[in-house]
Amino acid sequence: MSIFRSGLLVLTSPLSALSLRLMPILASAARLVQETLYIQLQPGLSLSGATQPRFTYIPATSEVHNLISKLYTDADIHRHLDVRILLTNLLNQGANPPELESVQNLSKPPEVVLTDYESADGMQSNPIKQRLEYYATSCYSCCPKLRSVLLYPDYELQDDNGELSPQEETEKTNEPLQSFSDVVVGGTFDRLHNGHKILLSVSCLLAENRLLIGVSDKELLENKLLKELILPFEERVAQLTEFLVDVKPSVQFDIAPLCDPFGPSITDANLKCIVVSEETFKGGLSVNRRRAENNLSELALHKISLAVDPQHARNEEEKISSSSLRYRLLGTLLYVPQKNPLLSSTPYIIGLTGGSGSGKSSVAQYLLRLGAFHLDMDSLGHNIYTPGGPVYEQVIEAFGPDILKEDGTINRKLLGAKVFGDQEQMKQLNNIMWPVMAQMAKEKIKEAANQGKAVCVLDAAMLLEAGWSEMVHEVWTVTIPENEAIRRIMERDGLSSDAAKLRIQSQMPNSQRVKQSHVVLCTMWEPEITQEMVEKAWALLQKRIKLK
Repeated sequence: MSIFRSGLLVLTSPLSALSLRLMPILASAARLVQETLYIQLQPGLSLSGATQPRFTYIPATSEVHNLISKLYTDADIHRHLDVRILLTNLLNQGANPPELESVQNLSKPPEVVLTDYESADGMQSNPIKQRLEYYATSCYSCCPKLRSVLLYPDYELQDDNGELSPQEETEKTNEPLQSFSDVVVGGTFDRLHNGHKILLSVSCLLAENRLLIGVSDKELLENKLLKELILPFEERVAQLTEFLVDVKPSVQFDIAPLCDPFGPSITDANLKCIVVSEETFKGGLSVNRRRAENNLSELALHKISLAVDPQHARNEEEKISSSSLRYRLLGTLLYVPQKNPLLSSTPYIIGLTGGSGSGKSSVAQYLLRLGAFHLDMDSLGHNIYTPGGPVYEQVIEAFGPDILKEDGTINRKLLGAKVFGDQEQMKQLNNIMWPVMAQMAKEKIKEAANQGKAVCVLDAAMLLEAGWSEMVHEVWTVTIPENEAIRRIMERDGLSSDAAKLRIQSQMPNSQRVKQSHVVLCTMWEPEITQEMVEKAWALLQKRIKLK
């Protein structure tokens, strides 16, 4: 069980042995640390003897490069951990060790310092722990009541039976990494994950003076999976900044928004190297072609391997990726809803919304089968138009008798033609309809309570626009990429592509709905995937209701 929010892990094993020991070491650390785990490579550090242990520099070699990649990849199974490998003591090729004037400040001061160092008797030796604490506090800002633990990992539990993979055998080398004065790297950097951390850490190792980071924004986000769940640019930059200041404060870094695939990489004459992944290598070649057109020198391309996600599930990428992280958010509570004292706790009301073609109706049916009371506001709206209905006379008075059919019923297509594209007319209709529908919904909710229903789903395409979110405990939004919504509308309603696009453009954008939502669902995959997602959301909802 994790008992410390933050920790510092000092690895003292020889680098050649660490690769085989990482999994058990990380497993031991993950049982003690709940959130942020800083890691320092200090091979050969002795915590025994009369003298106090001292901070030493180690050269940045290909072996260190590969070890950092493996550390982050192996740590990914411990999803609660925010791992940050400290690079302060790793020296670029030919660099002189800087003078250590003071301890390095860390954004999350460690509450505990851990180590793979082992005492001769295999016990929690107090003298060794005291030296470990002295060492940690002489290097980094730590919590005042710093604790220390000798991990003694169970190395017999490692999966690889003590053998290196052929790839690791080939890559294992002590060749120094070539460094460059100015390095550039780019990406979306959404929900900073261990794949990003490998990319950024390698970039820091290669950069002698400056690291330029391009962060995708605006147009470059349009084709991203579940783009509505991508964090705002400012938040992504804040996460990047905190990470970089923690791991390599000596490197000057500049962050620039990317609204095209190249950004400053094709105009900055000082750049010497670009760090790319297997996926973006061709993009790096394109950068050099554009630099040649601008009469700028070619950049060295440093390619890193993609980090494999050992726990990726169906519909998730094999690599560690932001897309997979966003996919995992579907059906979960994005933020805790504010309590509304005017709402009764039973039934618990879910406001379900989504644009045309989003699959909202399918989600509503799944929730109905799971036991929810289904209140279809769209059907309710259609029924109040009928002769003798609560808004029948008002609508005729407002929009004229020419909207009537021969049998006296309101022709919804004619009415729609009058209000569609005319904001004032639409506002007038909504002002007639929405208050009446809200009152009728309250009566239906009472009916659900009398039936003993624990959950009521208020299913409304216009939930947010009508202000009905005040009637619900949580807002759930169903999203779908715009091109898929257009395809569904054309197929379902027999509309042209242009007509379907107009319908989509007349609605609240998905991004705006998601900002106001507690739970987000997406129906772009097979029906069974949607069903699993709804069942996941329902199960999590049941847990929340029980805790109230």
